[in-house]
Amino acid sequence: MARVTRIILMLVAVSAVVVGMAQNTSEKLKKEQVRLESKIANTKSLLAKSKTNKDASLNELRVIENQIAYRERLLSNYDDQIRGAEMTVQLKEEQIIELTEKVEQLKEQYQELLIYAYKHRNKYGKMMYIFTSDSYNEARKRNKYIQRLSDVQLKQFLVIVQNQNLIKEEIATIDKERTYKLAVIDEKKKERGLIERDKKKKEEVYEKFKLEEQEILAKLKKEERQKQVLRDKISAAIRKEVAAAEVKRKKSLAAEKAARDKAEAAGKPVKATKPSVTVAETKEIALVSRNFEGNRGKLPWPVDKGNITEKFGKNPHPTLKNVFTNNRGIDISAPKNAQVRCVFEGEVTSVLNIPGAGKVIIIKHGNYRTVYSNLQDTYVKAGSKVGTKKIIGSLLSKNGETMSVVHFEVHKVSGNSVVCLNPSLWVAH
Repeated sequence: MARVTRIILMLVAVSAVVVGMAQNTSEKLKKEQVRLESKIANTKSLLAKSKTNKDASLNELRVIENQIAYRERLLSNYDDQIRGAEMTVQLKEEQIIELTEKVEQLKEQYQELLIYAYKHRNKYGKMMYIFTSDSYNEARKRNKYIQRLSDVQLKQFLVIVQNQNLIKEEIATIDKERTYKLAVIDEKKKERGLIERDKKKKEEVYEKFKLEEQEILAKLKKEERQKQVLRDKISAAIRKEVAAAEVKRKKSLAAEKAARDKAEAAGKPVKATKPSVTVAETKEIALVSRNFEGNRGKLPWPVDKGNITEKFGKNPHPTLKNVFTNNRGIDISAPKNAQVRCVFEGEVTSVLNIPGAGKVIIIKHGNYRTVYSNLQDTYVKAGSKVGTKKIIGSLLSKNGETMSVVHFEVHKVSGNSVVCLNPSLWVAH
């Protein structure tokens, strides 16, 4: 009987571990589902104002492609959730079978105990069983045996009740999982229909742009020239700011050295002094840099709502074959004239006006710089201190287009070199 009880407890423990793992996976899938649904809602919002395919822009085509990708990932997520529900149901059904068999064994053993107890139910019989012992120790053992037998009967009854309750709980869980599975299957069917609709729209927009290949190619070449001007101006601005800081540092050191030399020449005692500006600035820069680095992957986006329509590095053109663009940052499509915000506290070092790229703001965060371009209006100036999520400007909008695009870059200054980093690794997803 004790062995059967141990087996049941072991079975329940193992099942609990397996089901617990399944539940953890299920929770992760549900969180991913919520994240994907949020992304889809965002792309739908961006596309809502695009009334006809005739007026669609290349950025809108990219947003449609992203929406299809999100929907397909959501579909895969639904498949995983359905498989998880089926696995949980199967595990629960197997557990119910095992528990039912064990309960039947327990009932048989409990019945035997009751029959035995009934046959030896009178107090006289129990007393005789004890008094016929050959020694005092044996009498004590027989008395403990009778008490243990009574305890076993009670425990056996409680184990039966406990396992019957477990069976009821497992049946309820199965019903819940089956209901959830059916709901997910319905959502999956709807999502399939929406994917087909998006793919049809994508093809219509794609065909429209195919008819305009030469115009698009000419426009792309012009944009690439403008991008190169933007790159050069940003690099020059950062290098100029770094060079100015270095000049300031050297002047501070030179002034302190001159003061010491003058004191020595006059025969005055020279006190050991720390560089007043340089050391303080170095400590502050190191602290801000560490704070910025500590928020890698957690920085807010430069716009409240948006969708990455051109990634960092090499990007294939959405309609032209074998044509690629090279991006030193990321391009985020956002609602028309959206407000742009600082992603981390810092100091504005440059506000530039670049033909074809609107206005550009560069913000210093210790040894790091963030760059925000394609702005129509700017609300800060060089030297301004800004906080995280502080609104610094608004985006440009092109005639006939329903969304604006912010170009966002992250740079790291190391000595005299400036390294361009992938912003996607720094902002939250």
